[in-house]
Amino acid sequence: QVQLVESGGGLVQAGGSLRLSCAASGNIVSVNAMGWYRQAPGKQRELVATISNGGSTNYADSVKGRFTISRDNAKNTVYLQMNSLKPEDTAVYYCNANGILGPLMTPFRSWGQGTQVTVSS
Repeated sequence: QVQLVESGGGLVQAGGSLRLSCAASGNIVSVNAMGWYRQAPGKQRELVATISNGGSTNYADSVKGRFTISRDNAKNTVYLQMNSLKPEDTAVYYCNANGILGPLMTPFRSWGQGTQVTVSS
């Protein structure tokens, strides 16, 4: 079983910054793509950014130029640096990862528990 533990959420004023972290643990053989999604009240969960194990990134148009996703493969950890935050970025942010779990080489896709990000105007 794989656990994803997120940290770094909180309350910040518009224009401020936050950095989210998500560490994957368990009997992991390899982690492929990792990413961040968010869900605002009354809205569907949406993709924020993803990063492959090779470092290729993909961003939602709404966060391009403001957010940066990165990862530390040795630690199975993904980060999301969020700058120039806006009130519309307020949401619960979820970490996601997929890969291979040992010892039976089973594919996995897991979600974190979510961390609240609130941006005040």
